[in-house]
Amino acid sequence: MFLSRLLLNPRSSDVRRDLADCYQLHRTVMKGFPDLPDAADVRARLGVLYRLDTDRRSGAITLIVQSRAEPDWSRLPRDYMLGAPQTKPIDSALASIADGVQLAFRLRANPTRRISKNNPDEKEKRWLGRRVNLREEEDWLQWLGRKAGQGGFRLVAVQARDDVPAVQAHDEGKLKGQRMGPADRKRPLTFASVLFDGRLEVTDAERFRQTVCEGIGTGKAFGFGLLSVAPAR
Repeated sequence: MFLSRLLLNPRSSDVRRDLADCYQLHRTVMKGFPDLPDAADVRARLGVLYRLDTDRRSGAITLIVQSRAEPDWSRLPRDYMLGAPQTKPIDSALASIADGVQLAFRLRANPTRRISKNNPDEKEKRWLGRRVNLREEEDWLQWLGRKAGQGGFRLVAVQARDDVPAVQAHDEGKLKGQRMGPADRKRPLTFASVLFDGRLEVTDAERFRQTVCEGIGTGKAFGFGLLSVAPAR
């Protein structure tokens, strides 16, 4: 696995286009893997996950990309980045993770639920079988808790309340884009975006490593699902 950090140039017209359209950003990220077949599942096969991080003080925008194959960022526009991109292997760091280790984490996710045919809410009837966005913080944290249980980790609780996770969830509003469909028709894309920052404890190291490699939730092709971890302070 490889992890890349690209400091973006906000004056670049290509960067401004990608910040305004999640589909265009997806296309730019995939340019980093030029020698691979143009297949619908190539992102998933390569384990490509990415996230835009904006420094709240300086406003600097960093594109973080994780992938199984080593990327080649020379294909990006010349003025797309400020400085050279940084790419490093992370296999040894992943292999060192053990059960019981506590880590700080960041995750941008698209928390959703599927409306079942047995759903009693008449208001949601027209959405039967489809995914809808979760709208409340309590629902976001419950969603993340379920994903944690499936992904080999648990959310660490705050010291005073063992039923309250030490996680901050920031509503980022809607992430939008336009995807080209049949006959070159543009199809709108809209995702609810929530940024989670907090602490976790690894309960099943092997499953956790798989979760890090595969990502969490939906919308992975459009900047969601990358679980970044670091030693907890």
